[in-house]
Amino acid sequence: MKKGDILENITIDTMAAEGKCLARLDGQVLFIQGGAPGDIVDVEITKIKSTFLEGRVKSIVKFSDARATPFCRHFGTCGGCSWQHINYDTQLLYKQQQVIDNLERIGGLELPQIRPIVGSALWKYYRNKLDYTFSSHRWLTKEELQSNASMSEPALGYHIPRMYDRVFDVTECHLQPDPSNAIRVAVKDYALRQSIPFFDLRKQIGFLRTLTIRNTMPVAAGGTGEVMVILQVTYDEMKWIVSILEHLEAKFPAISSFHYVINGKKNDTFADLEIVCWKGNPFITERMEKPLGGSLDFRVGPKSFYQTNSAQAKELYKIAFQFAALKGDEVVYDLYTGTGTIASYVSGHASKVVGLEYVSAAVEDARVNASVNGIANASFFAGDIKDLLNESFLVQHGRPDVVITDPPRAGMHEDVCRMLLKAAPSRIVYVSCNPATQARDLKLLAERYEICDVQPVDMFPHTTHVENVVSLRARPQ
Repeated sequence: MKKGDILENITIDTMAAEGKCLARLDGQVLFIQGGAPGDIVDVEITKIKSTFLEGRVKSIVKFSDARATPFCRHFGTCGGCSWQHINYDTQLLYKQQQVIDNLERIGGLELPQIRPIVGSALWKYYRNKLDYTFSSHRWLTKEELQSNASMSEPALGYHIPRMYDRVFDVTECHLQPDPSNAIRVAVKDYALRQSIPFFDLRKQIGFLRTLTIRNTMPVAAGGTGEVMVILQVTYDEMKWIVSILEHLEAKFPAISSFHYVINGKKNDTFADLEIVCWKGNPFITERMEKPLGGSLDFRVGPKSFYQTNSAQAKELYKIAFQFAALKGDEVVYDLYTGTGTIASYVSGHASKVVGLEYVSAAVEDARVNASVNGIANASFFAGDIKDLLNESFLVQHGRPDVVITDPPRAGMHEDVCRMLLKAAPSRIVYVSCNPATQARDLKLLAERYEICDVQPVDMFPHTTHVENVVSLRARPQ
C-alpha cells in the first residue's frame, strides 16, 4: 500500500479525535477525514504509519443516517465548523463519549453515572466574538484555480487550517448574529473602493490587518444588544482609520463601541498593545441572570475574556453553582477567574470569594465588574497561580471551603493540584474546556477526592470541542 491508493467500500465505525472518523482494515486502524459514522466510502490514503493509516473521503458509496446537509457554503474550506455534516444529536452523543473516554482512559478514574450532555439551544449564530483577517491575496480553491480565477483578489476572512499565511474570503458566516456579516462586508467593500491596502501576511506589508466584532445577547433574549468593533492596522494613518470607522458609524447604529489598534509586530496579537477607543463606550455590557433571581452586568472591553457562547455560559455557570452546593457561609476560591464572572455569579451565596488570575488586565476587569454589581465580598489577585497559591496566601485570605477552577486548555499546573490537596477544601468544582487535561489533573486529585458528578456541556456546536464540569468531594480521612 502507498500514498494515493484508493480503498473501496470502507465502512466507518465511529468518531475519533480531532473530528476524524475511524474504520478498521484487516485489524489496522484507519483514520478518515470527511466522513460520518455509518458511511460507506472510498478512501484515498494520505499517510502510512506502522500502527495506523490516514486517509480522506474520495467518494461516498452510501450515506449514513447520521449525516446532515452542511448549511455553510465554506464547509470543507473553513476549519471552524467541521461537524456540520453530522446531525446535532449525533454530535452530542460523541461529545459525551469523548468526555467518558478521556476520564476513564487518561485518568483511570472511577466515575458515577454521567449526566446527559447539555446541548446548546443555539447551534447557529451563537458566538459573541469573531476575528477576521485581511489578506492582500485570497486563498483559491482547487476549482477556482482550474477556472483561472484571479489570484490578486484580496480577502477578509479566516485562515486556512494549519496554514496561517493563507486566508479565504468569507462571504457569509453563520457563527455570529447580525449585523456581524454586514459589518464585515461593509468594511471590505469600503476599503476596496478607497484603495486602502490589505496586509500581505508573507511580505509583512500593507495596512489593514484584522477586524474584530464583539456583541452581547440581544435585547429580546434579556441582553443589551450592543456591538463593538476593533480595527487593527499596521501603522498610524489616521485618515484611513477614521474614514472606515466613520463609515461604520453612519451605516450601523447598533455599534456602540469603536476601537483601533496600531500593530507593527509580525503577529496579530494585541494583548500587549494600546487599544484606542475612537468613539462610544470603551466597553460593551453583557447581562446574565443570577442563579436565584436578578441579573449581573459584566463589562467586556477589547481585551476582556468572556465565554464565547453567552447563552450557554449561563447554563455552564448554573451547573457550577449547583455543584458548589453553597450554603452561604463558605470561603470560595475561584481559580483562573478571568474577568471574575464565576466569582461574581456565586458571590451572593458565599461569605467570601477570592479570585486568582494570571492576566493582570483581566483582574482589573474583575474588580470593575464586582464594583458595577455592588459586590463587596469578592477580592481578586493577579499572578502565576502556581506561585500565588501557597500556604502564606491561605493564611492571609482564609482556607477555602469550596474551590471552583476553570483553567485554560492546558489545565492546571501540577503544583496547583498539589496545593489544592494541601488546602483540603471540602468540595472542588472543576470546569474544563479540555477533558484530556482535566482527566490528568483529576488523577492527581483522586488521592484525596472522589468524583460525585460529571456534566458535559456543549458550548461550540458543529465543532469537536466539549466543555465538562466535574464535582469533587473530599474523601473521609
